[in-house]
Amino acid sequence: MIGRLNHVAIAVPDLSAASATYGAVLGARVSAPVPQPAHGVTVVFVELPNTKIELLQPLGDASPIKGFLERNPSGGIHHVCYEVDDIYAARDRLKAEGARVLGDGEPKIGAHDKPVLFLHPKDFHGTLIELEQA
Repeated sequence: MIGRLNHVAIAVPDLSAASATYGAVLGARVSAPVPQPAHGVTVVFVELPNTKIELLQPLGDASPIKGFLERNPSGGIHHVCYEVDDIYAARDRLKAEGARVLGDGEPKIGAHDKPVLFLHPKDFHGTLIELEQA
């Protein structure tokens, strides 16, 4: 059901510093910051030959990343995103298997302008999973 790894998301307390580390120190191509108010984050994408790294910084006090950074002040891996061919079929199959879809269970438009869903980390061995329509 899951396809290729789309990205690994890393929550960071300072998006500018993290972008500089990936760009200047590691020599990666780094996008400009993109505010995502619907998701409560500002994102930067680090382009790699085989996938992306998504750097996340909280946007506003209601950001879901804010609590993560309070528990992990230096930042850290927040979630892993896999592509699926049909997000609705994937959702229905996962729910039938007992997996919990976060939120209201309906896909939202993600940072790549494609439908996404998040799956409860307790159902996936401590990893928050994002599914994105391929």
